Amino acid sequence: MQDGRRTVAGVLAGALATVLRLPAPPLLTVAGRTDAGVHARGQVAHVDVPVATWEAVPGRMRATPGEALVRRLAGLLPHDVRVFAAAPAPPGFDARFGALSRRYAYRVGDAPGGVDPLRRLDVLWHPRELDVAAMDAAARHLTGEHDFAAFCKLREGQSTVRRLIRFGWSRVTEGPEAGLLVADVEADAFCHHMVRALVGASFAVGEGRRPVEWPAAVLASGEKDSAVQVVPPHGLTLEEVRYPADADLAARVAETRRPRG
Repeated sequence: MQDGRRTVAGVLAGALATVLRLPAPPLLTVAGRTDAGVHARGQVAHVDVPVATWEAVPGRMRATPGEALVRRLAGLLPHDVRVFAAAPAPPGFDARFGALSRRYAYRVGDAPGGVDPLRRLDVLWHPRELDVAAMDAAARHLTGEHDFAAFCKLREGQSTVRRLIRFGWSRVTEGPEAGLLVADVEADAFCHHMVRALVGASFAVGEGRRPVEWPAAVLASGEKDSAVQVVPPHGLTLEEVRYPADADLAARVAETRRPRG
């Protein structure tokens, strides 16, 4: 939530306050904050409410509290914010610190005629053809635990060490997304602008302006390179957040809260 700005968290908190009849919008804890303009198809959030409030959600509706909440929110939320499921959280759950990983996709179209107008809001058009094999090879050199300072917008006092679980590029060959290039990026967490900078570095390789080994060299240097452009946000979508088994939630939260080296 941000003062004076419309945000997903602000819109959702306001709707929850109405449906749950709370005196003020509740504080949401989310799996990850996204830059303005980035989409989230698989976002997860938790909120603390009194048990009696939760149990009263169905009213006269023949549904569980979770089902009733989803239906009531659907009638109240604007069409660009949706909630697809709601349920009591298991003991020790924390949407942010309990997550094992976040998976993003960045979608790009490089056809000379541009992107399907119906996909203009979540696909970036790149006016030059990209070498997806070179981009994929370069991306795979970056996986593992590293200091990603060269690809992050630095914030005082915050570590830029992250574990990049997977990073690869492919060109879709069939279905409604045929022809699009898609980056599959998963990490335990991301620092500010990290995915969009990694995609920008991939473009430099895909256009032939830099060799396959260049992004890894930038990473190893720990210094920002002017050739790494932070790409526009709208091509990026948070697709999935993974959590451990319920019995391992508390341990995961404690591990995540430890300062990174």
